[in-house]
Amino acid sequence: MKRSLFGRLWPNVTAVALFIGFVFPVYWMFATAFKPTGDIISEDPVWFPTDVTFEHFERATGVDHFWTYVTNSLVVTLCAVVLALVLALAGSFALARMRFKGRRGFVIGFMLAQMAPWEVMIIAMYMIVRDASMLNSLVPLTAFYMMMILPFTILTLRGFVAAVPRDLEEAAMVDGCTRAQAFRKVILPLLAPGLMSTSLFGFITAWNEFPLVLVLNKETEAQTLPLWLSSFQTAFGNDWGATMAASSLFAIPILILFVFLQRRAVSGLTAGAVKG
Repeated sequence: MKRSLFGRLWPNVTAVALFIGFVFPVYWMFATAFKPTGDIISEDPVWFPTDVTFEHFERATGVDHFWTYVTNSLVVTLCAVVLALVLALAGSFALARMRFKGRRGFVIGFMLAQMAPWEVMIIAMYMIVRDASMLNSLVPLTAFYMMMILPFTILTLRGFVAAVPRDLEEAAMVDGCTRAQAFRKVILPLLAPGLMSTSLFGFITAWNEFPLVLVLNKETEAQTLPLWLSSFQTAFGNDWGATMAASSLFAIPILILFVFLQRRAVSGLTAGAVKG
């Protein structure tokens, strides 16, 4: 009886401890954003903001070119995700349905590209963009973000395409559909969970990326929100209130996106990893 009770209890206790460990930093970030400066720098931690203030948000959004940062981040992130999804749909279909020489090596190459740290290629990327006279432009930034997202997107969608029975596609073609029409009308609707999970991953990757934009885009008009987050460090120290307020604003789009897509995203990540 005691053993059975312990067997039911420890997974719940572990889950609660993990939940607290993951959620507490997020709570502390949002709570600090609303605390007065005196509570933030106090030696005794103030666990709950008593005197709520919005001055930190006003300083965070009052920096020069704030809306330029927002616009650039949205444009680069959304374009990179859409381009990656379009290319990944074609690539995943080819890997899942077609048999060609070097297919296995092609898949291994995508896995290696996914595991390789992009930071080691920053110098090469900078030289390519510099030689093309495209520094301080959003175009190469979008292209590089798309390439960062593409391997994971193809590998995940490949599992979904492989899980769709060939009979459905063949039946559509017997009814008069071309291969492209069968893909659009039969396979594509069944890939919705995979598209949700990969788009969420791609959005988070491109939205959070910092080193590449720091190296390629020195002009303020071509920078994104991650560089805005680093602008609250001065010669006198860090403005922690504005930093936490900016971090809270920066995290809100991802939290909203995850809330709307979490069910399909989780099922997509698990299902796409099973077969292929």
